[in-house]
Amino acid sequence: MTAADPSAPAASDAPAFLDLRFHRELYAGAAVDEAIKVFARHGEFHLSEAADAWCVHMRALRPALTRRLAHELANYALGLTVQRGGPP
Repeated sequence: MTAADPSAPAASDAPAFLDLRFHRELYAGAAVDEAIKVFARHGEFHLSEAADAWCVHMRALRPALTRRLAHELANYALGLTVQRGGPP
């Protein structure tokens, strides 16, 4: 048996879904799309658009990891945006 990670949220503290906004001034839309494809096997993602952002309604397959998956997704999308020379 292993010790629980004290920094991990308790299952009851984990959000069912999180809403993320990727502002168009900071993120390339194609990078957000690609990041969702890369992480698709780890969660459920619903993409929509607002005038100023790409919006992602998401949750991890393991609810206690939803916040962490959201952070990893955002970091990956930002990295891809930087690799591509910034947002269009």
